[in-house]
Amino acid sequence: MSSWFKRKEKGIQTATEEKKDTPKGLWYKSPTGKIVESEDLAKNYYVSPEDDYHVRIGSKEYFEILFDDNKFKELDENMTSKDPLKFVDTKKYSERLKTVQQKTGLKDAVRTAVGKSNGKDIVIACMDFSFIGGSMGSVVGEKISRAIDVAKKKKIPFLMISKSGGARMMEAALSLMQLAKTSAKLAQLAEAKIPYISLCTDPTTGGTTASYAMLGDINIAEPGALIGFAGPRIVKDTVGKDLPEGFQTSEFLKEHGFLDFIVHRRDLKKKVNLYIDLITNQPIRA
Repeated sequence: MSSWFKRKEKGIQTATEEKKDTPKGLWYKSPTGKIVESEDLAKNYYVSPEDDYHVRIGSKEYFEILFDDNKFKELDENMTSKDPLKFVDTKKYSERLKTVQQKTGLKDAVRTAVGKSNGKDIVIACMDFSFIGGSMGSVVGEKISRAIDVAKKKKIPFLMISKSGGARMMEAALSLMQLAKTSAKLAQLAEAKIPYISLCTDPTTGGTTASYAMLGDINIAEPGALIGFAGPRIVKDTVGKDLPEGFQTSEFLKEHGFLDFIVHRRDLKKKVNLYIDLITNQPIRA
């Protein structure tokens, strides 16, 4: 019995680009295995509703959360790194910069902006881990320093949101100089009695932790964030002992006096402005 349908051409296949795959990004799976729709995740401040896991986000999302109506003026938005050392590892540093700039749409690992939060002016600097691991190079240090200058000139609070793997090795000593540079600028801010709040997010490590991330008038962090200088594995290998449970998490640091508060992302805007009102002895805003 012959089939009623016969394929006249052999080897006919649907082209890969024509296949109707399920669109990517509809779901997010947290490290504990909880599944959440991406749209619901965004509505919940990028926090998994079942286990409260704070998903890593960047300056775009933090600016949306903190600035009123997401309105702000970005500072030094076109500043980019050079390659004075002509550094090469698996590829040229200059090529790596071009590639990551095209991929992320960012100029470097920090964005700075001024705008209103709960009706009052504030300067915010926010690091982006997607840009070479949020590494701190000369542009990062310069942009943070200039943002501090704006806060000092306008006499408005400064908020630093850290998310970094540490100093950028491709810039060697030029990167390490940013620790002293930003710390000196923050000392000037303190002399002017202008509030500085430091928010540590996952991860905050290396030279970032050794400088501006831990110099706030108030040091706060998101739940479960990794905060430290060297990573837990390196510390364990160095001391030759097992580390305490939860070592280098924000909860561990708060318990040992390195942090003032741990702030859930949904409360971030409210809490930051509450701290500012208390520090400046102003009426607490609703």
